[in-house]
Amino acid sequence: MRLLSTALLLLSMNVLADSGAAVSVTNEQIRQPMPGRTVTAGYLTLHNQSAQAIILKGASSPAFARTELHQHSHKDGMMRMEQVEQITVDAGESVEFAPGGLHLMFFEPTAALELDQAVPLSLQFADGQQLTLTLPVVAMPKR
Repeated sequence: MRLLSTALLLLSMNVLADSGAAVSVTNEQIRQPMPGRTVTAGYLTLHNQSAQAIILKGASSPAFARTELHQHSHKDGMMRMEQVEQITVDAGESVEFAPGGLHLMFFEPTAALELDQAVPLSLQFADGQQLTLTLPVVAMPKR
């Protein structure tokens, strides 16, 4: 039973493994854009099971004209959103992309996004590797 559980967990994660590096993604999702908006956010947890740090340099999706790495920060008493050039995930650590913190920003969808649709995404790392995965489209939370 334990072997079956482990196998199912591995199948549910998007994994990149090459020359000792092991990167996986869980909890991936992209929010359906609000009506009339051409921007939305995506979230995931990036896990680094390797013995060395990895550096996420960018992301892209054919479903959008542009995808950027972003973070929220608190400056001068105000919350601000800003693009970041890279995100480091230390060896054996995980980094969560979540509302109010690190996140992916998606600009100008090429077509309407439907709930539960699978959106392809490619993560690009500083060492030249890429991780290709899909993010399910989820509803924007009600405020």
